[in-house]
Amino acid sequence: VWKRLTVTKSGLRAGDVALDIAAGSGDLSLGLSRQVGSSGSLYMTDINARMLALGRDRLINAGRVANIRYLQADAEKLPFKSGTFDCVCIGFGLRNVTDKEAALASMLRVLKPGGRLLILEFSKPRIGPLEPLYDFYSLQVLPWVGELVLNDGGSYRYLAESIRRHPDQDTLKELMIRQGFERCEYFNFSGGIVALHRGYRI
Repeated sequence: VWKRLTVTKSGLRAGDVALDIAAGSGDLSLGLSRQVGSSGSLYMTDINARMLALGRDRLINAGRVANIRYLQADAEKLPFKSGTFDCVCIGFGLRNVTDKEAALASMLRVLKPGGRLLILEFSKPRIGPLEPLYDFYSLQVLPWVGELVLNDGGSYRYLAESIRRHPDQDTLKELMIRQGFERCEYFNFSGGIVALHRGYRI
């Protein structure tokens, strides 16, 4: 649902050119490729070759081939010419980027004037009395379930800890503004558990 809402906020039209960074399983890429249509194009990138291959296979199986290009790429050093894209998206990937400022600057550079950046990411819940319960679930219950079901509690512990280290909604918005994005705003989903940030290159 969060990813579908992100696609609707992209403003993409048939014939546009879009970039999905840290595309992983390809959920956002699938929706974005439909938005730009056969006359547009989507570049699906990930720094992890294995994840990129998994996402590529999923999109091929879904019949999305003609308008998608696949490229292993680092978000901090995007290998594209300046002013290439109408929209750049990164879903649940920015919190894993080492130098967020460098990544944001790189994303701004590859956007066309009037183009927009969409960042979908776990954020700071704004659910009042439920916040301690959410903290307990993410820090204690989720790693325990991961260990019990998948024998991989460490990955779920990392997930919870990386969410805590990621900038909250207003801090990320200010970070975007400092890198040169304009008309920056964010939308809280599920009480702020996830937030979608949007900013434009003017």
